[in-house]
Amino acid sequence: MLKTLTVENFALIENVTVEFGAGLNILTGETGAGKSILMEALGAILGNRIGAGKIRKGADFLRVEANFSDGLSLTRKVSRTGKNFVAANGKAITLAQLKKIGAQLLDTHDQNKHLELLREENIYKLIDDEKILGALENFRGVYRELNSKTRALAKKKSARTENLQRLEFLRWQEKEISAARLKPNEDEKIDAEIKKLSHAEKIAEHVQESVRLLNDDDADILTALARVEKNLDGVARYDDKLNSARKLLEDAEIFLREAYDEIRAYNEGLDFSPERLDRLHARADVIFKLKQKYGASVNEILQRLEKIRADIAAVENFDSDVADLEKEVAALERETKSRAEKLLEMRRASAKILSAKIETEVRRLGMARAEFEIVVEPSEKISDNGSDAADILFCANVGEEKLSLAQVVSGGELSRVALAIKSVAGTSAATAVFDEIDTGLGGVTAGTVAECLARLARGRQILCITHLPQIASMADVHLQISKSEVDGRTLTKVSRLNDAERVKEIARMASGDESPAAIKNAAEMISSARKFLTES
Repeated sequence: MLKTLTVENFALIENVTVEFGAGLNILTGETGAGKSILMEALGAILGNRIGAGKIRKGADFLRVEANFSDGLSLTRKVSRTGKNFVAANGKAITLAQLKKIGAQLLDTHDQNKHLELLREENIYKLIDDEKILGALENFRGVYRELNSKTRALAKKKSARTENLQRLEFLRWQEKEISAARLKPNEDEKIDAEIKKLSHAEKIAEHVQESVRLLNDDDADILTALARVEKNLDGVARYDDKLNSARKLLEDAEIFLREAYDEIRAYNEGLDFSPERLDRLHARADVIFKLKQKYGASVNEILQRLEKIRADIAAVENFDSDVADLEKEVAALERETKSRAEKLLEMRRASAKILSAKIETEVRRLGMARAEFEIVVEPSEKISDNGSDAADILFCANVGEEKLSLAQVVSGGELSRVALAIKSVAGTSAATAVFDEIDTGLGGVTAGTVAECLARLARGRQILCITHLPQIASMADVHLQISKSEVDGRTLTKVSRLNDAERVKEIARMASGDESPAAIKNAAEMISSARKFLTES
């Protein structure tokens, strides 16, 4: 709830603090006194555009501050230098944040705001109750999935030619690698064998000499070792101190003979065929060319081959994937359509009930034969909000056709229709502001509108600017806006009226004077209003 509004250097207002109360707060005053200026100042707190042209003559800035019952304080300052300041509880915020906060705290209604009721999204806000919002969320889940699958399908179809070209290339790569019949680690083995064959003469020379030195010569190692052992056997007949050395020589002989057998076998198995070397070099060239394209080693090339085969399988399954996606899209389209139709039925049922209630309220507000209907019709276009379109049809006079509210309603009628809608649908904000609600009203209708505002003010705060005494008499808090001239400057001030002052103000509003008859009439109007508030 709005507690106070402080306005400084705003047009005719030099410095005013307005204290509001619970229930129906009525603001009255003569034309030009500054009521519209006060509403503009309140609009500044809602984030409306306020330029330096609104700064009071002689001042460098204007400032508006609103304090709410929950402890929140909002401030807006506009300077002639172009430097602006917006804050919540003293902490700077953006204008966008101010708009968001203001929309939650204050629900304003003027001629421009009433026109927003005609926008389709606001019509849906009226008819979409909690149950419908749940169904809408379910619909949106399926609709989003449909859009996602539809995009995926379109992407796949657009890639058809590219995929066919890619498949041809992948198959060529697979054929090239497969034709080589590579084996794991083959390149390492070939390199080792080429190295061996390339040094065949040296290898043979070293091996043959090693065989000869070990056991194929008059002075070979094994023959010499046998002689040493024989000599040590001769020593052993006289002294056993060299027996351990004799044992070591026996072990050495065993190892040497094993080495000799292995070297001799290697020598006998040597095959240094030039044809074999040529074949190995040719094979190495094939592998080298594949390495330039597919990997640094045979093992990497084989891994690449597996990936190419997997890619081929994926591309070959393209048509199957497209068919599967088409089936999914078709199923989601049916599900989306079904949920949209259910949503349409729920909205029509809600609109019918709400239309009847609002029509009743509209007729109470001085349009006794008016017809009001919220219509929801199927639409060929499907969107995130369903596949229907909403509009408000209205007819104020007997015998006329119901047409879209935007086409047939006048400003005064639109104000009353808006009030009727708010009376039935309520407002989410704690404070509702009505400006120009009494345009074109008078007599019994003015009294009915006053009663409607009074009922709406139960449980919430209502701020209302009015020129009608019938509405002013219903006030819980009556604020008078007046202007005066001080030192050659016009000043606007706001006063909270007591009971006696209220009677005088309502007398002025009703009769233009404060004659005894006017005062009596005003007192009776206030008495009747209090009786209505007590009994209703």
